[in-house]
Amino acid sequence: MKKCFQGRCYRIDKGEWMKKYKNPTLTVDIIIQDNNHIVLVKRGLSPYKGKLAIPGGHIEYGETIEHAATREAEEETSVKAKLKHILGVYSDPDRDPCGHSISTVFIAEAAEGKPHAGSDAAKVDWYNIDEIDTSNMAFDHGKIIEDYKKWRKIKETFWSTR
Repeated sequence: MKKCFQGRCYRIDKGEWMKKYKNPTLTVDIIIQDNNHIVLVKRGLSPYKGKLAIPGGHIEYGETIEHAATREAEEETSVKAKLKHILGVYSDPDRDPCGHSISTVFIAEAAEGKPHAGSDAAKVDWYNIDEIDTSNMAFDHGKIIEDYKKWRKIKETFWSTR
């Protein structure tokens, strides 16, 4: 079997490619805002079942990152989101207990629809940004919310080590 990597093609045995080049998965998270409130989901599945999280999920093969963000927002919250900004990129290898994932976090406005749990969310609702307990959230979403609070004042982009 032939596989290409960095412009070169190699002949390798089936399965060897994945063992040799273990890559992180790409994900999106979406902060849907309305004034001083954001939409959060209560996770219905492990990991972090029952914990609050920012809506998001995996980017599908052949899909743009923007489409993945709006799709995931609607699947999990029933809210159609209009993307406005990128908050940042979060790539800490330990951010997800299921494996190394890299997330681009978007900031969006709610375009239409009322929050209603879908996909793997047990509950969805609007939360006042100043009343969210960021110390007990799923994944690294507490850090992301804290960065979002700073972003609202300074409008800078964030990433894992900043």
